[in-house]
Amino acid sequence: MSSIGQAVQAQIINIQKKTGKSFEELATLVLGSGLDKHAAIREMLMREFSLGYGDANALVHAVRESDGARAAQASGLVGDGVLDQIYAGPKAALRPIHDALMSYIQAMGEFETLPKKGYVSLRRKKQFAMIGPTTNTRVEVGLNAKSLDPDARLLEQPKGSMCNYVVRLTSVEDVDQVLVGWILNAYEGAG
Repeated sequence: MSSIGQAVQAQIINIQKKTGKSFEELATLVLGSGLDKHAAIREMLMREFSLGYGDANALVHAVRESDGARAAQASGLVGDGVLDQIYAGPKAALRPIHDALMSYIQAMGEFETLPKKGYVSLRRKKQFAMIGPTTNTRVEVGLNAKSLDPDARLLEQPKGSMCNYVVRLTSVEDVDQVLVGWILNAYEGAG
């Protein structure tokens, strides 16, 4: 089993401990909820069991055996084809921002790139960054880093979010040494 598969399995075990319910009981609850939208199910789990975003999200994926990576794979696209799809149409002009970020990140060392439906997840032992266009004019970098010094560009996210911080980029010039330092901090913290 891959280290990612082991991490997900460990997360599901921890969710069972937090909720006091077996995976089968949680799956029955999810499938019998009458909810069909991923976000609605996630919100229900967060509300009913006080789960954080990441745990609720992972549980929905596990129960429904779906995730953004499988959606990307189902499209038949791999590698740059996934990026071509993510940065298609009006978002195509944002691809140079993504490429500039990746040129710095690839120099940091080994990591895994997991394409999702509208972004890519970057992982070592755990996810350290997410990169993707959020509008037709902006790319966001989500960072899982601890104790970064406050900065106007560094938007702290609520506890339980998929990332601790978000940085919004509108041009290649926004990819500077300060941002690269934040990403390196997240990279090193991910194992």
